[in-house]
Amino acid sequence: MAKARKSWREKLAESKDLPKTLVIPAPKEVDEVMRQVPRGKLITIEGIRGALARKHGTTMACPMTTGIFAWIAAHAAEEGEAAGEKDVTPWWRTLKTGGELNPKYPGRGKEQRKRLEGEGHVVERGRVKDFEKSLWSPA
Repeated sequence: MAKARKSWREKLAESKDLPKTLVIPAPKEVDEVMRQVPRGKLITIEGIRGALARKHGTTMACPMTTGIFAWIAAHAAEEGEAAGEKDVTPWWRTLKTGGELNPKYPGRGKEQRKRLEGEGHVVERGRVKDFEKSLWSPA
């Protein structure tokens, strides 16, 4: 006797005990991590990814969406500042790989540089010098 075929909904509902190895974060989750970085400290996109992976019990967070959502958080913070908000996400403290400034952030890297230097960091050729010494990681 032939086995009855599963419906598409039954197939969709099956997890097959697949391992949870990748989280695709929500934009607010990326913003929440960025918002916590204290003055004088830095985080990289990789650092955010690690924090989100730990939060969700996975081995990694999606690099593409994490980067895109950091970009969105930066521009949303700028909109907030323009509207007079004081407590905005300190987006300038989030760096790309190797301590690079992000040219997609507000001001195409110039504003990020200005704000980082205002917090005591040295920026040379588009990256923060010795950024590793200032890296911060969420608890």
